[in-house]
Amino acid sequence: MPVRAAAQQAAARKGAGRINCRYAAENETALIELIETLCGIPAPSHQEAQRAQFVKAWFEKNGFPDVTVDAAQNVIAPVNCTPGCEVVVFMAHTDTVFPDLTPMPLHREGDRLFCPGVGDDTANLAALMLAARYFRMQPQTADCGFLFVANSCEEGLGNLKGCRRLMQDYAGRVREVISFDGGLGGICNKAVGSARYRVTVRTEGGHSFGAFGNRNAIHLLASMIDTLYAVKPPAEGDSKTTYNVGMIEGGTSVNTIAQEASMLFEYRSDSRACLEKMKAMFESIVAAYRSMGTEVEFALLGERPCMGDVDPARQQALEERISAATRAEAELTPSFHSGSTDCNIPFSLGIPAVCTGVYRGAGAHTREEYIELSSLPAGFRMMLSFLLSYLP
Repeated sequence: MPVRAAAQQAAARKGAGRINCRYAAENETALIELIETLCGIPAPSHQEAQRAQFVKAWFEKNGFPDVTVDAAQNVIAPVNCTPGCEVVVFMAHTDTVFPDLTPMPLHREGDRLFCPGVGDDTANLAALMLAARYFRMQPQTADCGFLFVANSCEEGLGNLKGCRRLMQDYAGRVREVISFDGGLGGICNKAVGSARYRVTVRTEGGHSFGAFGNRNAIHLLASMIDTLYAVKPPAEGDSKTTYNVGMIEGGTSVNTIAQEASMLFEYRSDSRACLEKMKAMFESIVAAYRSMGTEVEFALLGERPCMGDVDPARQQALEERISAATRAEAELTPSFHSGSTDCNIPFSLGIPAVCTGVYRGAGAHTREEYIELSSLPAGFRMMLSFLLSYLP
């Protein structure tokens, strides 16, 4: 009897696989069209409302009950959820790294679809929406609920606001988090934490001729940057730690001794201990300049946590699940890496998580970003296979 039952289950899985492939094939055009539609809806971090409303309406049109948009502009479509039940979260972010509030240019060149934000994260979001539609139509016999989430504020100074709010609202209930953000075959399984600051230096300034010799805020800021860059990043085992000054501004005119100058500074590490050392280093340098009479202010603009205490066995099981789907449907050997993604939040809370994607492409975070359309079918099948592996 057990042998017969096992054979029946194997046959059922094989049949389900054929259905998955058919659904994926039937929706190849729909997936591209949905990507193009989403690309036409501007969604800078903190300004995703228009895209969120489109996603909410799409879910409702496709039969999802109880779709909500929370205070952080996360669109949440629950499946098989009962009050207080454990949930598995599938998410893709709605925001793009670009500040544009008008539709960005989109065009095709052969197999490539070009548009800022087309891959990061629009292609993954569109695929998740279509996969969620198929998932909802299946018999729901799992011992947990599922949340399909189009979340806000993943990029830059969005500071993972959407994921933070989701983890707060579902505290104690989240079993696993899978973020679809990135390219096909790559799997992020470790968090890179970071801290981002605006540092401002102020002086008396003055006229470049009449007040020559007064302190120049640009000069002092440049000196501070030079001091920061003389620091050797700390190391813990095989961890990696970096720092960067990404923007500077200051002064008013060529004949004015600058009274104010500022910079954006960040440090990153996949080691919690190294993050703490970088914080101490940064604050000690600020204190040193203040002790020399320099007026220095700094403000924390964003902070992404590092790894928490995630159960290794549960994390490994999740990684094996996503790896199996990648190998089977995309015929790729997965590559694992650390990264700064929405998964930082569940990782910091001890919740197993992974981050992967459904497309091949290049140019993320540039105006020349593109995806290869021919990569989408395999990526979409991978996503479907992975999602359906949660159903008995």
